[in-house]
Amino acid sequence: MTAGSIRKKIILFAIPVFIGQLFQQLYNTVDSLIVGNLIGRNALAAVSSTGTLTFLVIGFFFGFSMGAGVVIAREIGAQNEEGIEKSVHTTVAMGLFFSLAITIIGVTLSPVMLQAMGTPDEVIGDAILYLRVYFLGCSGMILYNTFVGILQASGDSRHPLLYLITSSLVNVVLDIFIIAVLHMGVDGAALATVLSQFISMFLALRRLHSPKCMVNFHFGKIRFDGKVLKEIIRFGFPTALQGSIIDIANLLIQSYVNSFGADAMAGIGAYSRIEGFAFLPVISFSMAMSTFVSQNLGAGEKERMRKGIRFGLACTVISIEIIGALIFLLSPVLIELFNSDTEVVYYGVLRAQICAFFYFLMGFSNVSSAIFRGLGKPVAPMLVMLFCWCAVRVVVLFTIGQTYHNILLTCWIYPITWGLSSVTYLIYYAYLHRQKIL
Repeated sequence: MTAGSIRKKIILFAIPVFIGQLFQQLYNTVDSLIVGNLIGRNALAAVSSTGTLTFLVIGFFFGFSMGAGVVIAREIGAQNEEGIEKSVHTTVAMGLFFSLAITIIGVTLSPVMLQAMGTPDEVIGDAILYLRVYFLGCSGMILYNTFVGILQASGDSRHPLLYLITSSLVNVVLDIFIIAVLHMGVDGAALATVLSQFISMFLALRRLHSPKCMVNFHFGKIRFDGKVLKEIIRFGFPTALQGSIIDIANLLIQSYVNSFGADAMAGIGAYSRIEGFAFLPVISFSMAMSTFVSQNLGAGEKERMRKGIRFGLACTVISIEIIGALIFLLSPVLIELFNSDTEVVYYGVLRAQICAFFYFLMGFSNVSSAIFRGLGKPVAPMLVMLFCWCAVRVVVLFTIGQTYHNILLTCWIYPITWGLSSVTYLIYYAYLHRQKIL
């Protein structure tokens, strides 16, 4: 990332991530398609309602893993072999710790969390079953993301792509076999996801343990290094806190959606699967920019870093808006693929046609957040997202939302807060430019 064509380096890193995330989104979507068509709308609502909870619990770890990726990328950029070794093994130790903690928390508190969200009686049984199976096997996903994060921090996005494609195909086959052939319910969908994640985790682990890998990983060296852990916490905790509090805000919004019944839950849940495709370029360029900025900052290549930032932002905004236009036009057909009930389609299309036009704001905000983390400024995006994507949403929900009980509120709150965060980031870019940091 510190030499050669800037555009080529960023795009060649982003494309495998994009393709990998596309496959992951496809198998997540297949889950919902199979559940919605073969089991029913209540099962689709149950699976959809658990998404915010899984993001909340597991997303906290992902924030730390992003911080670990920044630390590893900087050590690689500075060519510090000892620092690379310590940061890699501390990251794996952190992944093992979170695997145990999240499994216990998720399995134990699933019923309590779903009840607190006001999940309807006709949905909650399936939702609890799905969540518990999912959390019992969540260590596969956590460790997979730990290993892949290390590979991506080293600039390797090709092998994670291959592992994700394999996992995605296995998940689709298992979904069809377990639900359509064995006639299992939502627990079968969760089981298929868990088994496929473990396969991809073992593949990533094998690559890390290979002598061909840029970073050297050994089981006997897994331990916490105090200094490295402090750095990971410094970069990762603001991101983890940011993601968790935003997910709590989204949890409250999901609770508000739940009050409109299973049709709204299923329709908006189907839309969320579709929105995941729009988010693909954001994820791809966010990962690319975080690694690119971190490595070039570590190597002292500031002018190269600035050029890369401008290119990455432009690519993100243009690509996500093109996808948004397609979703806006095709949303009725797309929602019907999940469930053809009139009310389910109505809620899904309503959300899609309000939000899709404003995707460029979502993309700009998320990639900017990744850029600032790469710059070693993790607190700024945390504060921006906490205020814009959390505080504003919660305040609106508990003021206007209490007297104006309308599903439109949950649709418009997203583009409004995306716009607010984008304006704030533009101001912060201008500040960093004046300070000669950018």
